[in-house]
Amino acid sequence: MICIHLIVTGSKTPQPSSDSARLLALAQTRPVLRARDVAAEGIHTGTLARLVRAGTLEKIGAGRYRLTTSDVTEGHCLVLACSSVPSSVVCLSTALRFHNLGTQLPREVWLAVPRGTRVPSFAYPPIRVTRIAPALFDLGVEEHHVEGGVVRVYNVVRTVVDCFRFRNKVGMDVVLEALVEARRSRRLNLNELHRIAKALRVDRVMRPYLEMLVV
Repeated sequence: MICIHLIVTGSKTPQPSSDSARLLALAQTRPVLRARDVAAEGIHTGTLARLVRAGTLEKIGAGRYRLTTSDVTEGHCLVLACSSVPSSVVCLSTALRFHNLGTQLPREVWLAVPRGTRVPSFAYPPIRVTRIAPALFDLGVEEHHVEGGVVRVYNVVRTVVDCFRFRNKVGMDVVLEALVEARRSRRLNLNELHRIAKALRVDRVMRPYLEMLVV
């Protein structure tokens, strides 16, 4: 009789499956999963490519992923865009939409960034970038918690002033609609409006429209 002796050493769950489970648990806690965050958790970054091939994750940009089951809502798009461009602030048409001013349904996420900022390319969502002088960039910024992420948005007053400043981009009909809606909803502090308009050097442009509005 031949006896076969098996020596069993301490075994562990195969690393790939362990990494996959940990990575999926991490992905469920945030709208955008970054490769560097995965590496920081001690998970092999090759797991990302494996889950993309399996259809569990989708790549939305360089080093950025999300669950394929994620709901594609307006809020989700904002979080994706802002997390992909960390220095950005939601502005112009997208800020109008965020504040429920007017009837605009922008196809792109409008983001302001400090002039000189490098903006990475990514597949989704589509963005449109406006570059602002660093000295004026933080004027009127608000932070909002949206679908588990933090989104920075220009407040109502700054958004209205910016629309006048970039009226050739958004259209004068959009500018006037935003001004009237903000005034009608009592969210337009005129003192603050004059202060920001002067800082952005559009106070003279805005003056005749404001005079008609307050008559």
